[in-house]
Amino acid sequence: MTDLSSTLDNSTFDRLRRLYIIALGAIACSVFISQIIVRNFLKDQQDDSTVINVAGRQRMLSQKLSKEVLLIVNSTNVSKRLVYKDTLKKTINRWQNSHIGLQQGSDSLKISGTNSAEIIKMFSRLQIPFSEMYQASQNIISKIEQNPDIEQAQLEPFEKQVTANEYQFLTIMDTIVNQYDVEANEKVNLLRNWELLLMIFTLLLLFLEFLFIFKPTAKMVKETITRLLHSERKAIQTAYEADELREENEKSVKELRVLNQAMNKTLLFARVTSDGTILHIGEKFSKLFEQAEFNINSNFSELITTGKNDQQYVEHVLKTYYKSGWQGEIKASKSTGDLLWLEMYLIPIHSGKDQSEILVIASDITEKKEAQLEVESLTKQSYEEEMNQQKIISSKIIENQEQEQNRIAKDIHDGIGQMLTGLKYNLESVNLNDLEKAASKIENLKSLTADIIQGVRAATFNLTPPELSDYGIVSALSKLTHELSKLTGKTIELYNRKNFNKRLDSLVEINIYRITQEAINNAIKYADSSYILVSVSHSDHMLSITIDDDGKGFDVNRLKNIKTGVGGMGMTFMKERINYINGRLFLSSSPETGTRITLNIPI
Repeated sequence: MTDLSSTLDNSTFDRLRRLYIIALGAIACSVFISQIIVRNFLKDQQDDSTVINVAGRQRMLSQKLSKEVLLIVNSTNVSKRLVYKDTLKKTINRWQNSHIGLQQGSDSLKISGTNSAEIIKMFSRLQIPFSEMYQASQNIISKIEQNPDIEQAQLEPFEKQVTANEYQFLTIMDTIVNQYDVEANEKVNLLRNWELLLMIFTLLLLFLEFLFIFKPTAKMVKETITRLLHSERKAIQTAYEADELREENEKSVKELRVLNQAMNKTLLFARVTSDGTILHIGEKFSKLFEQAEFNINSNFSELITTGKNDQQYVEHVLKTYYKSGWQGEIKASKSTGDLLWLEMYLIPIHSGKDQSEILVIASDITEKKEAQLEVESLTKQSYEEEMNQQKIISSKIIENQEQEQNRIAKDIHDGIGQMLTGLKYNLESVNLNDLEKAASKIENLKSLTADIIQGVRAATFNLTPPELSDYGIVSALSKLTHELSKLTGKTIELYNRKNFNKRLDSLVEINIYRITQEAINNAIKYADSSYILVSVSHSDHMLSITIDDDGKGFDVNRLKNIKTGVGGMGMTFMKERINYINGRLFLSSSPETGTRITLNIPI
């Protein structure tokens, strides 16, 4: 069956491809920009949460520092005082690192140190109590390290310096933490606004794509299908005429081969001048025309024919083609009146005397000519029979193609068309004043758009699978078996025995694909099979594909009725395709073993 997609012109494909690239590209850009904006906001929010956590910890560390200072000052046990001193030292380091990291950034704390002008002003106010507490704590540590048994009275001034600044530090730090929280909430509100803008943009983009892409595309598909039907009728007529020419050409080639064999067995030759004077003549010529002796300077035309018109024709041929050569049939006659037919070749040659000569090579084709006339008579009788057979096959081809066109049209109308209508109504029902419902409808629109894309992919897969042009026959057959297995619920598998992955000519690949597709569909529809195995193997010069099923089989001899136009049209199409790519098809079937179809294709 003729591939429908082959009738689509390049401009139509380009227009469809550009429209879908624009549509999908716009959606992709929208999603990409949305992701960038959202990810930047999420990154900032993650940094804000870390900053708020560290800032809140500063309050805890300041309180911890004050408690540890009190423990050191009030402790009379030297060993405990030293332990408290080490703990205080660690606390001061963490407190100081966090204080600096919040203002300048810190890789270890994973904060950037980027602050607003308000927070920077607060940190400048916080610097005095921080420095007082930090210096007093360092003095306590220094005193204890110099004299662990130092008296409490000597440490009390530093302890009072710490407690005196603690409240001011906590107050300012609380303000800073609250400011961080306020700024984080502002970023969240900004993110919500961006999400709203992106949602509105997406809705507008989908609406515009519907108006300027999907709706025109549906119209273009309808027009393309109409052109397909018209082109298909022309293609059928052209194919029919081409088949006639091919058959006639094959017959002519066979006849030429037979004639060549006869010529090799009955070679006649002579050398003559351009005016027909005989220079040399072979023995078979003399025997054929029953001339025991002849004048070597006699005229060649008078030797091979007695009719005046025929002699004039021979002389005309010699004078006209003595430089360029000639090949054709000559009607000759013997002196007895018997007619002969000669297949004659004129080959220009040059002798040593610089005189132009003609080498005449001929063969007696009288019997073959008579046979040819008889064959032509028989051919004329069988021609009408062949025409009737071809009309039956052509009508079946047209019927199957019309069914395929109707199926595609129905899939587009019932599937994609209805989904596009639903998309239009959903777009029209979006109310931007109700954001919650609008968001819900957007999710429905996304799902419906995905269904439309899936429907388009399914329709185009039945026309020409993209895997066939992109990855080759094995990938296309793998996709075919997988999809048919899902659709029918039957076990349909592909087994690539030797991992064949070579690319073949595009016409070879599409014919292999269509033959295999027809064989699998026959097994599904007529064989009542539950398991179908497609096996691929190859050698250096041959690709072999076998389709096995466990169905009920059939009588192979019944396919002989194909010539009478009774049944087996699917097998006829398969044979036509395998012949087109110079391959061979073998079929075996029985009720016990199911059916096996083997394709052998030269590579």
